Amino acid sequence: MSRIRADKLVNRAATGAPQLTYGAEIPVGYGLTGAGNINIGGNATIGGDANIIGNTVMYGNLQVEGTQTVLNTEVLDVEDKNIGIASTATKFSNSALHGAGITIYGSEGDKTLTWDNINSRMAFSTDLYAPRFYGDGSSLTGVVVGILTEAASPSNATVTLDLSNAQDHKITATGITTITVSGGTEGESHTVRVINSGIATIGFSTYFLWPSGATPSLPTTSGAVSLISFTVHRVGAAGTQLLAGASVNFS
Repeated sequence: MSRIRADKLVNRAATGAPQLTYGAEIPVGYGLTGAGNINIGGNATIGGDANIIGNTVMYGNLQVEGTQTVLNTEVLDVEDKNIGIASTATKFSNSALHGAGITIYGSEGDKTLTWDNINSRMAFSTDLYAPRFYGDGSSLTGVVVGILTEAASPSNATVTLDLSNAQDHKITATGITTITVSGGTEGESHTVRVINSGIATIGFSTYFLWPSGATPSLPTTSGAVSLISFTVHRVGAAGTQLLAGASVNFS
């Protein structure tokens, strides 16, 4: 076997790198380095590990065999608009795909989107938020349907109705009570049931607009019941406006 020891190899014309027509074998324990390009026109078989320092550009297809591929990168961009998972020559059955999906690792618990074959659906391990959902909703569970009620028992205080939490509001009032609101959406309708627990004087914030500008006078006697109904006319920086009406003294 011949050896060549040289600091630099060039072609005969001294114009570039030499061509190894019949290939080259590099024994284990030795390496091949180059300050410039290393061009391999045919196949290259590397029996050991390969460490590439710097950028790598591949102009053909890349096929990786093995059992695990790890990408230690901060940014991963994929041009393909569709990403395939469980891509095998023979596709898996639904039962074999059970648990397949995406996992986001986190110190406070992993977040997953996986195929749940037992229930024939995709499953999130966390709550799911979307600005809107489409469909008939016939399979939804855990959804509150109907009117929600908010209750409060003010005593000589101002009570704030959260219009974003409920549409029906029950106030059991004692002493001097002022009713105001927060939240709400234009066009919503709400009701306020006022029950006097002892002598009670009920007032309203300027958000409430009454027919002809006349604020109703609610009964003060203990046990009296009154009903206030209103529609949210406006919310936001311009000021909340509630178009209200009253039915008083159901005692």
